[in-house]
Amino acid sequence: MTDEQADPLVVRWRWNRAVPLRWLLVDESTEGEPALAVCADIDGLFVETPSGWPGATLVGCQPQPTLRAALDALSRGAGNPGGALRRRRISASFYGVAADGVAARVLGAWINAEVTGVRPSILGNGLFDVTLDSAIADPMPTGARQIWDLWHAGRPAEVGLWARYDSVLRHQWAGAALAHHRPEGADKPAGATYHLDGRHITDLEGFYCAVGEAINGPGGYFGWNADALHDCTTGGWGAEWPFRLIWHDAEVARTHLAPDSGRRAASAPTFDQLLRWFAEDGIEVDLR
Repeated sequence: MTDEQADPLVVRWRWNRAVPLRWLLVDESTEGEPALAVCADIDGLFVETPSGWPGATLVGCQPQPTLRAALDALSRGAGNPGGALRRRRISASFYGVAADGVAARVLGAWINAEVTGVRPSILGNGLFDVTLDSAIADPMPTGARQIWDLWHAGRPAEVGLWARYDSVLRHQWAGAALAHHRPEGADKPAGATYHLDGRHITDLEGFYCAVGEAINGPGGYFGWNADALHDCTTGGWGAEWPFRLIWHDAEVARTHLAPDSGRRAASAPTFDQLLRWFAEDGIEVDLR
């Protein structure tokens, strides 16, 4: 199983604040207390043009010990005892904190940066806005904020909410579904039949969103690339192998994922290739 399919670190975070703190920074190389800060927002996590983003700002931030040490070094100043530049550096991954306190990792997003400034935040007493000198690696497009806001309120309860998005944001939807995937007991028994709603499978990203919901319900995950789909079909992700998949309105995907379709990316698998993948994994697909 590849790293991106590995079970994400689950953190339950609690605080006593009127301000909703939505994002958690975690130093995963640190033993003991890995949390650096919990924040209301992070400027630079959702960006329109990643290459042009100069740095990041933790907005409405509640620092934890490691970040407090970096802020202390900043206040002391370079050249003074305890003020060495190396003491200002932080390295962290980002987690979205849901309303119930459970945090899910934002896949791929991380930062290694120097703290360059701090000021009291207008969001509340004891909260700070902290500026960092480096951009976040692999930030999300601005439209993905809406997806993470939805997950913050709780797992989506309605099927097909992803259908409103374009291919880029459908990929973000599948990534959020993976980040929030929590195994709920054993897989459903082998030999089960699942119904794939194909009405909105107009691109490969839509296929992954739809098959995730077919197996695991609204907001469900069941792969977001070829290797991940294979991992999921072999068990451990909601459906015990083998199973049967009834693909409704399959003609939509057949048209949009045809070899000569202008809507399909040149490197993306075709509809027939998807069927071959299922066949190779011993999954029966009934096209309707």
